[in-house]
Amino acid sequence: MFGRLMPTEGKFFDLFNQHAELCVKGAREMVALMSNFDDLENRVHAIEGVEKQADKITYATVDLLHKTFITPLDRDDIHKLITRMDDILDLLEDAAQTVSLYDLHAVTPEAKRLAELVLACAEKVKEAVGMLHNMDNSRQIVAVCEEIDRLESDADHVMRAAMSKLFRDEPDVRHLIKMKAIYEILETVTDRCEDVANIIEGIIVENA
Repeated sequence: MFGRLMPTEGKFFDLFNQHAELCVKGAREMVALMSNFDDLENRVHAIEGVEKQADKITYATVDLLHKTFITPLDRDDIHKLITRMDDILDLLEDAAQTVSLYDLHAVTPEAKRLAELVLACAEKVKEAVGMLHNMDNSRQIVAVCEEIDRLESDADHVMRAAMSKLFRDEPDVRHLIKMKAIYEILETVTDRCEDVANIIEGIIVENA
């Protein structure tokens, strides 16, 4: 009787989907920022705004977790998933603010490529999260997670090549330091996307 009076699944999957959509939106803004510095300030503000929206969804998810008696997934998995998704946008905000702080007016093709890989990862995160409500999708979800792993490996290769080129060819030490920081942040975003994929794969193992 008591259990029937308590909230059950709530809107966890809706919240996951909303957050994943913001991850994609933030990543698109990052690609646009890396491609055109004419509107840098507005791009940075846009990414900061997306990150704040995502924070509200994260808080709402955690709050709902505390209020829900029966959850559709393991409580720890819900918390880990929304937290790692939030890390994606936190890092995108860090990257945008770092570009602004360092007063960069152009970036290397490798930085642009890393931003594109971030977007590709974010789109795959959204795709995987969008299927998570139905464990009949488990095979497709695992395939998407494997694609995220591949994209993260691509980002590793791009960063290693970019670092090698930077230390070999860049004569300006200040610019070298700035670009190194941007490379590392963007590559770490793909790491966090891979973390999300790993969490989702764990959820599939537990529930499918």
